[in-house]
Amino acid sequence: MTVEAHTAAYAELLEDTPRLARERERAAIERGIDLLRLAQEKGPGSREAAEALLYLNQLWSILMEDLANPENDLPRELRANLISIGIWVMREADQIRLGQSENFSALIDVMKAIGEGLR
Repeated sequence: MTVEAHTAAYAELLEDTPRLARERERAAIERGIDLLRLAQEKGPGSREAAEALLYLNQLWSILMEDLANPENDLPRELRANLISIGIWVMREADQIRLGQSENFSALIDVMKAIGEGLR
């Protein structure tokens, strides 16, 4: 393979990387939505609810860590807004876990909106 071919392949990889990252993020969010729907069906005290809430907290911890990274390419204001949403999601999940809420619907709606934004 020539140097030009390697350079072109590398440039293509760099172009694909953000798209692939968005696809992975969207898939992770869709998984969270599926878990939340099952948890809503089974109830807040169920094993499914515990799994969904744990998954949600882990997912948003990872997302917020990435959003807080100064090397993240998203605009600063958008990153701040997404971090605020992440904090809300984690608080709402804690309320459900503590038996102070059963508001799976709000979590599902927010996750769906975030997933749509990644399309």
